[in-house]
Amino acid sequence: MIYMNNTYFFDSYALFEIMRGNVNYENFTNSNIQTTKLNLFEVYFGFLKENNQELASISLNRFINFAIDFDKEIIQEAAKFKLKLNDRNVSMVDCIGYILAKNLQIKFLTGDKQFEHFENVEFVKK
Repeated sequence: MIYMNNTYFFDSYALFEIMRGNVNYENFTNSNIQTTKLNLFEVYFGFLKENNQELASISLNRFINFAIDFDKEIIQEAAKFKLKLNDRNVSMVDCIGYILAKNLQIKFLTGDKQFEHFENVEFVKK
């Protein structure tokens, strides 16, 4: 499946920043959003840790319909990718999202410094 140029895989970092109103992410709010339920878990959990149940719920409800599934090939590729980056602190969820974005031929939208110089990444910092 090939997506249009305005489709991005939103990692947890990007979702957090959008929900926090980061102006650097405003250009992406009208994009076609792809993410996973794993990313939504991270965002929901992150806001709960900040004692912000309301923003946790709003985030989950806002993005749940954009969550896509992935198959065993993505799991295998992501595990190999994580192993290759073993010296870096890259999460399993980020590895899955990055590989999923590459396979969907869409940019991986993040501000996570671990991905700043990777190919297929739209890096947006705070």
